[in-house]
Amino acid sequence: MSILVNADTKVICQGITGSAGQFHTTGCLEYGTQMVGGVTPGKGGQTDANGLPVFNSCKEAVDATGANATMIFVPPPFAADGILEAADAGISLICCITEHIPVLDMMRVKKALASFPDVTLVGPNCPGVITPGPRNPSATGTGSKDQPLTNGGCKIGIMPGYIHVAASESKTGKNVGIISRSGTLTYEAVWQTAERGVGHSTAVGIGGDPVRGMNFIDLLPLFEADPETDGIVMIGEIGGTDEEAAAEFIKSNVTKPVTAFIAGRTAPPGRRMGHAGAIISGGEGGAEDKLNALRAAGCHIAESPADLGSTMVKALGL
Repeated sequence: MSILVNADTKVICQGITGSAGQFHTTGCLEYGTQMVGGVTPGKGGQTDANGLPVFNSCKEAVDATGANATMIFVPPPFAADGILEAADAGISLICCITEHIPVLDMMRVKKALASFPDVTLVGPNCPGVITPGPRNPSATGTGSKDQPLTNGGCKIGIMPGYIHVAASESKTGKNVGIISRSGTLTYEAVWQTAERGVGHSTAVGIGGDPVRGMNFIDLLPLFEADPETDGIVMIGEIGGTDEEAAAEFIKSNVTKPVTAFIAGRTAPPGRRMGHAGAIISGGEGGAEDKLNALRAAGCHIAESPADLGSTMVKALGL
């Protein structure tokens, strides 16, 4: 099984005719994702470079294609409205890849999404979501539109799909789910576990902005309930108290082994490091506080990014 997305997920791209939207739509198609169209206002009725239909609005796209997921590459000033348009059109999973969205805009989005309980937002400023499928024997390299990399995989976002290993192809019979605030460290965790024969159920990049959609405690129970997930890699960052809240949840509700890493341990107080949410302020958000809480919850701590794979393998008893 998996969480959030699978082979049946039908995806559109908002901003499909822009350079980033077009590039990553092609990448998702090459992976094997059911990309069914895209949205660019004013360009409805056209087709993109892949032959996918372009619509003027999300509602038109959903009505014509039955799409239930979207990835957003709309420029920052308009991305918040793009999220709300997708929700209003009945799309249940929204992956907002766009970065640099104003915090005030995202506060408005969070408040409005309270009226859409069936809508799940991942991001913004994130790599997206991927459930790897079995590798297509006829595909070479990273895949092509004619010979997708996987049979039944679903990649929504910008991650390198070829490094992920389907649960059904795990060499050890063990699979992990991954939750991460950092895009590149997500890829590290995927690569290092794959190199050690561990497969992946689903990987979710939740993004590093201070106001965002799904968080650790939204995803932990999904992985805990997924029979195909044997362990969880959780990658946090300095800033905020999300990791401490996750530790409390893990202590009471998670029975599967959790490997945790906190990025930004050397950041000085008051200095933002990388992501908008990665700042220590007001006496909270420091790495050591987060690590102590996670240790107390029974998590296996990776002391360095290079230890993500080995720590997870040890936690799985391999």
